[in-house]
Amino acid sequence: MAEYKTSAMKSQYPVTKSPSEWRAVLTPEQFRVLREKGTERPFTGEYEYHHQKGVYHCAGCNQPLYRSESKFDSGCGWPAFFEAIPGSITRFEDKSFGMVRTEMVCSGCGGHLGHIFSGEGYKTPVDERHCVNSISMRFSEDE
Repeated sequence: MAEYKTSAMKSQYPVTKSPSEWRAVLTPEQFRVLREKGTERPFTGEYEYHHQKGVYHCAGCNQPLYRSESKFDSGCGWPAFFEAIPGSITRFEDKSFGMVRTEMVCSGCGGHLGHIFSGEGYKTPVDERHCVNSISMRFSEDE
């Protein structure tokens, strides 16, 4: 069972910056998604159809988040992974938009990555789909 943090813990990250400092290092769209919990339109992200071997890192703090081996084609419109690198994400209960979802943020900087869904029946090793905004990540070939 996943462990969830409370919103009171959200400010405790190793990498912290003021909004103006984040704006100086992120594009306006990255700031909207990572710092304001926005989302990309489906099927528009750089990594939706990306299949190179390597590691996906947080676009805010460069923390490694996902290995390419955990990426799968879900058809949802955003890059999908079945597991994160251990310790790289923090989960929160998200009750916005009249539903209950699991939000995931980078454990290094608290940047919004997307949401986690379970019970969907994908043929993956675990019953989770980490639906991640491409703009929240950077890719590097095998490390």
